[in-house]
Amino acid sequence: MNDFDFLAGTWDVANRWRTDFLDETSACKEFPGVSRATRHFGGGASFDEIDFPTKGFSGLTLRLFDVEREEWSLYWSSTRTGLLYPPVVGRFHDGRGEFHGDDTHDGKDIRARFVWSDITAGSVRWEQAFSVDGGTTWVSNWIMEFTRR
Repeated sequence: MNDFDFLAGTWDVANRWRTDFLDETSACKEFPGVSRATRHFGGGASFDEIDFPTKGFSGLTLRLFDVEREEWSLYWSSTRTGLLYPPVVGRFHDGRGEFHGDDTHDGKDIRARFVWSDITAGSVRWEQAFSVDGGTTWVSNWIMEFTRR
């Protein structure tokens, strides 16, 4: 239940995302971010807000642990839409968290995947990928490299 305890605190975030989230050949852009994360419900919930000063928007993630199913649901929203996106759901195994969910992007049905990996006391990596073929192939489209302040 305490899988996201590592995230509590303030982080500098190096972001790299594709100019087209569905095209693996599209160019990547890099930009900074600052994330502030907190732990709740004795480790059964995690909340963070991330600011992207050069992009002009902020985002937030709410993570909730389902005690019965022993899995996490991760919900994302941003100031660009003010909407809460459908969750990605999953769990950690051997220090790596993998989460999947159905969504849409640019009017297309997609399968989304979030992966948390390379977790240390001072750094962590998050990666987002989308699939338009039900998870057979994936386009990695957003990577965040976190460094603890």
